[in-house]
Amino acid sequence: MQRIDKVWWCIAALSGAMMVMLGAYAAHGLAARTTEIMVSAVETGVRYQAWHTLAMMIVLVWRQIHPLAGQRWVMALWTLGVACFSGSLYLMALVGLSLGIVTPIGGVLLMLGWVALAVVVVKTR
Repeated sequence: MQRIDKVWWCIAALSGAMMVMLGAYAAHGLAARTTEIMVSAVETGVRYQAWHTLAMMIVLVWRQIHPLAGQRWVMALWTLGVACFSGSLYLMALVGLSLGIVTPIGGVLLMLGWVALAVVVVKTR
């Protein structure tokens, strides 16, 4: 396994651990500190992070079988998208910091990751 793929696996693993921690906190402790809307925001962030972490792991397994340069772009876009989208929701709900435009930018990055995945698949021989 290439060193860069080990880094991507570590990113996916840490993302998984973080989403479990934040999901548990949203389910069991956050409601006492904030509104239901903020709890829902964290749950949305966790849900998007979970799906994109799973997708990243699938791309990493695909890289083991058929490594393509574009796969890294897909994972980078998803990682940045999760950091912006989910991260901004977490900051808003947990510390009251609203980052405004960062959330939709994160959503666009997540969508671009999916488009990049389609491009990689189409270009694969």
